[in-house]
Amino acid sequence: MKVREIFEILKEIKNMSSTRVLEVLKTKWNGSPMMALACFLLVAFAAAPLHAQFAYQDVYDFNCSTGGCEPNDYGQLTQGADGNLYGTAIYDSGSYDCGTVFMVTPSGAYSDLWYFDGTSGCTPEGALTLASDDNFYGVASTGGNPGNGTLFRFIPPSTLTVLHNFNGTDGGSPQVAPIQAKDGNLYGVTGMGTAYRVTLPLGTFKQLPYNAPGQPSAGPLLAASDGYLYGTTFNGGTSDLGTIFRMTTGGVIKILYNFSGTDGANPSGALTQGSDGNLYGTTIFGGANNTGEIFQLVLPSKLNVIHSFSSVPSNGENSDGAGPLAGLLAASDGYLYGSSAFGGINTCGTLFQIKASGTSAAFSKIADFPNSNCTDWTPGIEPYSALLQHTNGCFYGTTALGGASGGNVYSLCPASPPYTVGVEGTVWVKPSDRVVIVGNNLSEVSQVSFAGVQAQFQPGSNTYLIATVPSAAVDGLITVTISSPVGEQQIESQHSMRILPQITNLDPSSGPVGTQVGIVGGGFVGAKKVTFGGVKATSFRVVTPTLIQATVPAGAKTGKVSVITSNGTATSKETFTVN
Repeated sequence: MKVREIFEILKEIKNMSSTRVLEVLKTKWNGSPMMALACFLLVAFAAAPLHAQFAYQDVYDFNCSTGGCEPNDYGQLTQGADGNLYGTAIYDSGSYDCGTVFMVTPSGAYSDLWYFDGTSGCTPEGALTLASDDNFYGVASTGGNPGNGTLFRFIPPSTLTVLHNFNGTDGGSPQVAPIQAKDGNLYGVTGMGTAYRVTLPLGTFKQLPYNAPGQPSAGPLLAASDGYLYGTTFNGGTSDLGTIFRMTTGGVIKILYNFSGTDGANPSGALTQGSDGNLYGTTIFGGANNTGEIFQLVLPSKLNVIHSFSSVPSNGENSDGAGPLAGLLAASDGYLYGSSAFGGINTCGTLFQIKASGTSAAFSKIADFPNSNCTDWTPGIEPYSALLQHTNGCFYGTTALGGASGGNVYSLCPASPPYTVGVEGTVWVKPSDRVVIVGNNLSEVSQVSFAGVQAQFQPGSNTYLIATVPSAAVDGLITVTISSPVGEQQIESQHSMRILPQITNLDPSSGPVGTQVGIVGGGFVGAKKVTFGGVKATSFRVVTPTLIQATVPAGAKTGKVSVITSNGTATSKETFTVN
């Protein structure tokens, strides 16, 4: 059962008395995703004060009479190089009513950039992915030819190209956008569970051989630091309550964890990776009170419940919220941020932060969604979108049924916003790659460095610049230095960059066994293995991030030279000849 279908059922029973609803739904856990929603009846209360360190603001209210509305945005809003926010809405005021691609500025100026007409797709439920080629990619869950949904590329301000029409045999009803993995290509899973790859830059579609072990959750895959792709399913598994799975870029899927109820049930949003390397996510149901939970997955497969949401009485009000639909944001301050769909002081859901340390966690509610957002839209405002950390330091998200009528864009701003910079596309880069860095006041940047290694860059505008990854770059944060009349300010990226190994030449390119060969390139820190024609070198030394000195081993064969690091494998273009 889809998350939205659950809400539709609840809307049908919204006029029941709370006693009757409790009789219908409130039972012991039996595997039904309807569990624990009995008490989510919304009652009007006065708005509660927000947490003192954060300020909630309704940035923009969607209106189905004038444009796009009901932004599910499974995933999260995307910040473009212009500093604006991009997303999708599933309905609109046009004759086709198939949804839009929209843009909204951080201050709330809104524009519909594309109206779907059925042939290009219809009902775009997922958010957009901004890839390293500076283009947006997304999906529409219906429409196209023969009507099973489309995969598209969008170039602002108004160019949309359908890359693939799903036909049922290769998948259908895609709900979430594909994400970019470390090989530079896009990977996704359709609503039917079929996995696929989109090869960039051409946008070539290929169905992968393995399917997800259940109905995929309403959240995109996660490209983790180990190079694997991770996802969840809303159901399936040994208890039919959902799974966590791992997928290779070849499409091979392995179930890592099966939810059973007390440890959570029915994960809905995407996974995220914390600064500790562990994966974090939420389930709508299950946990100590059957109202959802936040979990930690210590790779490969150890699950810890780090917060169970409290029970919800018949008036719909509780302390911390319930039913988290969206995934979590791993922010640059080390905290995880998220939202719940129900509960809280106003019964409309909450916004929260959590700091995980080992298997323990410190949970704090930082805001209640205002009562005005959901009074007319029982039984909830449906915050499907995970929060996005904008480089201005504020968090942004959407609700599908909040605001004045058809959803809203909201912000959550700390009292002292931690300004950051971000990178378009994947955080996996090779030396000499050109990356687009987004942020604020970037026209005043005087220096860019990758983990302390200075990089060349070209100013773009106040909101972006283009930098070249230096050959000596190592894993770490990007730092930009902004110079102004009042002094210099250094701003770091939200996430660490990971440097893929690359071989540019061999010196010498031939020789007998025992020859010392200089392997030149980049990304060599932490090299674990060197081979000559497939034969392992027993002696090698990483001199610098750009140079390895290796001795041609006994038994070496004429062939390519390879270097294996924790980030990947690099193979020489030229052949080393063993004399």
